[in-house]
Amino acid sequence: MSTTKKPNAGFWIIAIIALLWNIMGVIQYLSTTYMKEEMHATMTEQQVALMESLPSWHIGIFAIAVFTGFLASILLLLRKKWAVNTFLVSLVAILIQMGYWFFGTEAIDVYGSGVYLMPILVIVIGVFLYFYSKSAVQKGLLK
Repeated sequence: MSTTKKPNAGFWIIAIIALLWNIMGVIQYLSTTYMKEEMHATMTEQQVALMESLPSWHIGIFAIAVFTGFLASILLLLRKKWAVNTFLVSLVAILIQMGYWFFGTEAIDVYGSGVYLMPILVIVIGVFLYFYSKSAVQKGLLK
């Protein structure tokens, strides 16, 4: 039988920030899918065309990325080992989504080179949360 250790304050801070980060992702997904008219009103014609050209599977991958990230954050707060696999699913979905955004669209032509800053940040945080949760299991913080 494995024993779990008591997490330090850093664990709780990271877990809470992960939850807040993933809540922002869920809000972004919901606004992208359910508030299209409002979002399009703030965009140029080229930006609207780019967003409308995204395939439906891309929207589905976006949903998987944010909702599994949200669930993984809750599991991390609950100190459950399932957080690791759930963060992995989220990370794979992030890589597919952002890979298409980088290489399958004309995003740089429409938005400029700054368009890659947020996707790179999303990837870095996704990688960090996966490996952080994995190390939390190795340290005995998750059960």
